[in-house]
Amino acid sequence: MTSHPSRRTFLGAAIASAALLPGLVAVAGATAPAGPTTEMRGEWISSVSNIDWPSKPGLSAEAQRAEYTRLLDQAVADKLNAVFVQVRPTADAFWPSPHEPWSHWLTGEQGEDPGYDPLAFMVAEAHKRGLQFHAWFNPYRVSMQADPNALVPEHPARKHPDWVFAYNGKLYYNPGVPEARAFVEDAIMHAVENYDVDGVHLDDYFYPYPASGQKIPDEETFRQHGGSFDDIEDWRRNNVDLLVSELDQRIHAAKPDALFGISPFGIWRNASSDPDGSDTKGLESYSAIYADSRKWVKEGWVDYITPQIYWQIGHSAADYAVLVPWWAKTVAGTDVGLYIGQGAYKVGSEGWTDPGELSAHLTLNRDHPEVKGDVYFSAKSLTGNAKDAYAKVVADHYGDVKAP
Repeated sequence: MTSHPSRRTFLGAAIASAALLPGLVAVAGATAPAGPTTEMRGEWISSVSNIDWPSKPGLSAEAQRAEYTRLLDQAVADKLNAVFVQVRPTADAFWPSPHEPWSHWLTGEQGEDPGYDPLAFMVAEAHKRGLQFHAWFNPYRVSMQADPNALVPEHPARKHPDWVFAYNGKLYYNPGVPEARAFVEDAIMHAVENYDVDGVHLDDYFYPYPASGQKIPDEETFRQHGGSFDDIEDWRRNNVDLLVSELDQRIHAAKPDALFGISPFGIWRNASSDPDGSDTKGLESYSAIYADSRKWVKEGWVDYITPQIYWQIGHSAADYAVLVPWWAKTVAGTDVGLYIGQGAYKVGSEGWTDPGELSAHLTLNRDHPEVKGDVYFSAKSLTGNAKDAYAKVVADHYGDVKAP
């Protein structure tokens, strides 16, 4: 296992410094009724399909900046201490990248300069408010549609058609092509090396989620690059492992104090498939999207893991009260921090009708000291469908934070 004791120290220090806004006081003791301010309290700000920000493509630079600062002011009012902002949603960039075009989620036209550097602005404004800024990257997704010709002519996916495949109506970089993997890493590293980000964050999209009746078109890639692997699924997992382990090394070589984390799908494997798995009956990231998230923790390739446990307590296939202890056990004895990904967007639907459900999650977390905080998906939910549920979270758990 790779050990990073200095980063473990930074993990707590960074959260503490972000949490302790002017006039704030940390409360010691993880079992206190109101959680310590050194815990992670974050939200995802999603840019793909303009979920959170910008609210639509083509806004002026001034309007984009105003929307973003309002989101940050709301995050502070919501007693959060970190934002996870999607800056590379579809093999594009929210900064002037030498590798990839400007994102069309900004301007409405891929490759069109928005007239300012959004990433520089976003980092500076977050830090101005005492918020950690985690730059969130989607590694492989190239486009939400499948036609390469719809991309700008200079797009790397058009210049290197052998790097991509279409699947279920979307376009992806092929994780099995070594040159494509190196390019994805280079694209991410440009942001890491040139901006004062506190963290580098990958979401749960690795190989595409399975679609009924469709096969991933990578058999020829396997023949070319499979090496000693006999099983294509083991090879796919190794491809993802290489991305994760190589990014871990490159990020910390460039910026030793930056945190590297991933928010995988909430189920690694079910116990029916593997005795080390959880007592669940849902889709398994290990075999569905070839994401061996437990291995990343055990190998120490991440500083934190944020499993998306987007189900309620008592869910028949994926019980929150089963998965949190499983993940707590998984990180126990490692240097990896555990934050729980909370599905605030589900409040009011899919069985999330109890307004106290979200708060109950944090109450349960207190029984597991390995849990170092929570991240909510997504920003607009906390002022929308989950507003009342989140207000109860603040009242029940975040009372230690005083307004600055």
